[in-house]
Amino acid sequence: MDIKSYCLSKPKAVETYPFGEWPICYKVNGKIFAQLYEDKLTLKCTAFQGQMFRQAYPGIVVRGYHCPPVQQPYWNTIDLNRFPAEELPHMIDLAYEAVLAGFSKKAQKEILVNGSSTR
Repeated sequence: MDIKSYCLSKPKAVETYPFGEWPICYKVNGKIFAQLYEDKLTLKCTAFQGQMFRQAYPGIVVRGYHCPPVQQPYWNTIDLNRFPAEELPHMIDLAYEAVLAGFSKKAQKEILVNGSSTR
């Protein structure tokens, strides 16, 4: 799966390099929903989703290792060498939706309705 292309296919998604070469960050409306490392992917999630995926894939999906403890329940880091690739699109969708849910209804509509025409 081409993670970069999939992340960029989301409405108004942009690729940024705020920390140097790695991680490559994917943002919507200025908020990160995915961070791609060479062999890891860190995704935004709800606390429930985060716990569910960590339980389903112990040792493969872990709390966001780079995050401060208070933020760790809301980020999952995935070992791309051991995780089933067919599950990644679903997890990326959930990450995008988790960030989108944090915006006002007006902002969500603007992103979803006008997103593909503004890139």
